[in-house]
Amino acid sequence: MTAPAFDLTLGDDEFREIGALVRDVAGIQLPAGKEGLVRARLAKRLRAHGVASYGEYLELVRDPSRGELAEMVDVLTTNKTDFFRESAHFDVLTRLVLPSLGTGPVRIWSAGCSTGEEPYTMAMVLREAGRHDAKILATDISRRVLAHAKAGVYADAIVRPVPEALRLRHFARTERGWEAGAGLKSLVTFARLNLMARWPMRGPFHAIFCRNVMIYFDRDTQQALVARFRELLAPGGYLFVGHSESLTALKHDFTYVQPAVYRR
Repeated sequence: MTAPAFDLTLGDDEFREIGALVRDVAGIQLPAGKEGLVRARLAKRLRAHGVASYGEYLELVRDPSRGELAEMVDVLTTNKTDFFRESAHFDVLTRLVLPSLGTGPVRIWSAGCSTGEEPYTMAMVLREAGRHDAKILATDISRRVLAHAKAGVYADAIVRPVPEALRLRHFARTERGWEAGAGLKSLVTFARLNLMARWPMRGPFHAIFCRNVMIYFDRDTQQALVARFRELLAPGGYLFVGHSESLTALKHDFTYVQPAVYRR
């Protein structure tokens, strides 16, 4: 059988339809200028299905029985993360959040956990502080990155930001790479969650990390999301956003603590 001749031209109407679908499902904005990103990321999906154009691919996406809409959203989700990324936040976790809880339990939500570096960093901080009565909920919309996070195996270059002493205490060197140890994994529960959908968890959380996620949403979506976070935070709980994000333009009753850190 002759392989189809792929036409990787992404028309304006096709780009707008893809953008509308992703916005409706996940709240993510794909503004003009992102055509190249969309074309490159979806090219593999065209080849996987053996369809020759984005028009044909969208016919699959429109068919709910195929389940391709979720796959498309997954592929178009940006998943950039690192261990100890924006490390000042983990200093706040140690210096302010944990002492405010006394010796009681600790409940944290990593919203948009990607491949797991953020919740495993939290778990290291908690283990180092001797906080064993702790639970971290780590959620993401992407099944692909959640599978990676649950496995908890990372290449040498990925674990480089982890100080050697911590790495040796909390990870095991395997043939596949550095694997998060049982002590870290025992603190983290991974689950798929679309932030635009219903949230099954009730909280309350003592801290919510939603960092470098809201930059992909419009202001109305950001406003609604911050209000929902507040409802799940315990009184005095902390909300962490990315350093490229701010609540300044939003209506809220959080107290500013320091850049990208707010307290209910």
